[in-house]
Amino acid sequence: MINLPDAKNPICIEVFDKTKEKLNFLATKFKLTNINDDFFKEIVIPLSVHFDSLKKNEKPFLIGLTGGQGSGKTTLSEFVQLTLKEYFNRKTVGFSIDDIYKTKEERKDLGELIHPLCEVRGVPGTHNVQLGLDTLNSLYNADSTQITLIPIFSKPLDEHLPKEDWIKYSGKPDFIFFDGWFCGAKPISEENWEEPINELEKNEDPNGLWSKWYNKELKGDYQKLFEAFDILVMIKVPNMEHVYESRWVQEKTLAKTLKDEEMKKKIMTKDEVYRFVMHYERLTRYILEEVPKFADIVIARDKNFNFKKI
Repeated sequence: MINLPDAKNPICIEVFDKTKEKLNFLATKFKLTNINDDFFKEIVIPLSVHFDSLKKNEKPFLIGLTGGQGSGKTTLSEFVQLTLKEYFNRKTVGFSIDDIYKTKEERKDLGELIHPLCEVRGVPGTHNVQLGLDTLNSLYNADSTQITLIPIFSKPLDEHLPKEDWIKYSGKPDFIFFDGWFCGAKPISEENWEEPINELEKNEDPNGLWSKWYNKELKGDYQKLFEAFDILVMIKVPNMEHVYESRWVQEKTLAKTLKDEEMKKKIMTKDEVYRFVMHYERLTRYILEEVPKFADIVIARDKNFNFKKI
């Protein structure tokens, strides 16, 4: 477990003073009303100071962020990247496991070939892992003029944006941030496999065909991707119910940021969000229990969105 610098460390105080205005501006841009200065002082700044202290490397540092849906992984990544760029003049880029989904057509084929639930994005097996590995390799090996396309997936549209709208990153970064709800996870042992754990599994996967399929998928190239992490940061939420509530908050926040009326129509209702999260409950419960045992940095988040380094 990595020890982060104390928030009262002079360098942490200075970094906060110099970046707080832009950090708060970013929070406002993201419509985050539950973020306060303590989050920046206790979590964002110490993480940024630690990352900057790492011995400079020819190869970019790959920082993995993991935790339940809606736990704040992408948000934390954005704030840390901002701090590294603004105060430390470090080059960063970030993307998510959500940005490397297989196409709707590919998932539809999986649904017809294996199980209808395979059509729903999110679980292992529904991602184009090679796209993630290829993107990382391009960033690792880039020269100062090379352009790397960073994929962008639209959740409301359930498809990638056209390639011309992907992020065009120039050169080689110092840090790559990659987040995902099951980053770092290892397959669940099938010994004493639990019976269906929620209504979705009970009604649509009573024999475990789908859940055992995605568990086997997790053994493949996902492990190659996760093994590339130099540091794994976990945001640990109190329980599964918190994941459901957090994902609903995330959906409402997304609705506030959308300007396109057609896109807004694709926002899920609370019942739809809860059904959606049921797809991930089995693996999420396992992650909440097991990943803190080997993650490099564990940050606890309570039901009131307060964060604390463990």
